[in-house]
Amino acid sequence: MLGVIGGMGPAATADFFAKLIEETPASCDEEHIPTLIVSDPRLPGRPAAILDNGPSPLPALRSLRDRLLAAGATMLAMPCNTAHHWYDALAGDCPVPFISIVESSCAAVRKVASPGQPVGLIGTRATLAAGIYDRQLQAGGYRLMLPSEEELAQAILPSIRLVKEGRAAQAGELLAPAVQALLGRGAAVVVLACTETPVALDASRSPLRAHCVDSNRALARACVARWSARRA
Repeated sequence: MLGVIGGMGPAATADFFAKLIEETPASCDEEHIPTLIVSDPRLPGRPAAILDNGPSPLPALRSLRDRLLAAGATMLAMPCNTAHHWYDALAGDCPVPFISIVESSCAAVRKVASPGQPVGLIGTRATLAAGIYDRQLQAGGYRLMLPSEEELAQAILPSIRLVKEGRAAQAGELLAPAVQALLGRGAAVVVLACTETPVALDASRSPLRAHCVDSNRALARACVARWSARRA
């Protein structure tokens, strides 16, 4: 059973589950991945913990992880990029495979961009400040390209908030120019390193999706691949 640590935010968790279903090569119900999702939006804020020394969500994340393990999960996933700041602490003593959204997204980058090319990152201020993607992308030979402070403050963060407010199509319209700006500055691909951002671009039917790595879909594909390999 796949256990999903969700609720960060609820729409992003629902998007991950929808993409998990889409990516599963099933011809009947029984061929889909048995999945247990705990969607708990009451977790302490991840950006506040990283940027402002706020309460750490790690104890609550461990509690959700252990609840899923106790319920029979044999594989885990967490469709939130910022929460992967605590991935090593969660995965280090985890008795089952814990699929990383960062590793999954970087693997997707390698399929569409060559080492040496610049890769754009769209994410929360905390994800970017903590360098959650930096080490793996740089180890692969990629150059990181980050949004400007103006793009972050006036487009990216407000679009994330709009998705959380249930206004995803409006969020996509606001987000698109920030993605286009990174592509215009030479990014070979843009990683949507916040799981609200693919929700936004999907809702607005943006053609820019073709130039982006969707971290939620990358995680879903990695979970399907791992599950299929274990089942085989």
